Amino acid sequence: MNKQAGKGIKALSAVGLVITTIIWGSAFVVMKNSVEVITPAYLLALRFTIASAALVAVFWKRVRKICKTDVMCGGLLGVFLFVSYFFQTYGLQYTTASKNAFITTLYVILVPFLHWFYNKKRPSGNNVAAAVIAVLGLGLLSLEGNLSVNIGDVMTLICGFFFAFHIVFIDRYTEDHDPIALTVIQMVVAAMLSWAMAPLLEGFFDFRVIGSSMMISLLYLGIFSTMLCFLLQNVGQKHLSPNTSSIILSFESVFGLVFSVIFLGESVTLKLAAGCTLMFASVILSEYKRKSSAKS
Repeated sequence: MNKQAGKGIKALSAVGLVITTIIWGSAFVVMKNSVEVITPAYLLALRFTIASAALVAVFWKRVRKICKTDVMCGGLLGVFLFVSYFFQTYGLQYTTASKNAFITTLYVILVPFLHWFYNKKRPSGNNVAAAVIAVLGLGLLSLEGNLSVNIGDVMTLICGFFFAFHIVFIDRYTEDHDPIALTVIQMVVAAMLSWAMAPLLEGFFDFRVIGSSMMISLLYLGIFSTMLCFLLQNVGQKHLSPNTSSIILSFESVFGLVFSVIFLGESVTLKLAAGCTLMFASVILSEYKRKSSAKS
């Protein structure tokens, strides 16, 4: 019974991560429209603040029980989160959206080795093979045209590293800490860092430019793309390995493509279909090894 319950929890956790990638995929369109009105650092500050306020309101009883170690662990996750989003957002100003998406999701190949280094859990051959297949699939989905390296690509690579750290340390901290408490703290820390950096980098911002339609976009980014998604990630990773979690989360590119086809009229080519196929194959390969190991 316990074994069946464990499988059920892992299945629900995987579903939660898939929902996260669907929302993140849809958020590409919202982000594109938002950065035309609100500068990057202020946009991050607003979305993290909205997420923080909503989390505190919903989970106030848990917030009151937060201890010092929760703050330290959640604070570090907040730093990783802020740095990754910061470099991703600014990197996008100097490179293409496709290269930005691909380089960011290179965390798939980094996570198994960082997990091994920090958490002393050696990746299996299938984990590494699945990560390589996922990167190949991401390349088919994202890369086209000029592949030269510029400052935006370097900034995006830094973003990918910190996303990898974020995933690995979530696995480490959720073993002994409430994932909801960690989510609240990391959102608050990311919001504080964003508000601290925004005036230094972008000067004064006239908030009067935010109209009703933009406010709806901000609420979507804050409530769904930030609060809900990172809540699902932190809770889901408590029951899944970071290697499997990173591959599922990289499906953000797949769903970004799906929404582009639906809403922007982009065509599905053989190259894109092959990329999606490799992505699905990578998840199956990663999970197959994990289940086999669990039986032995």
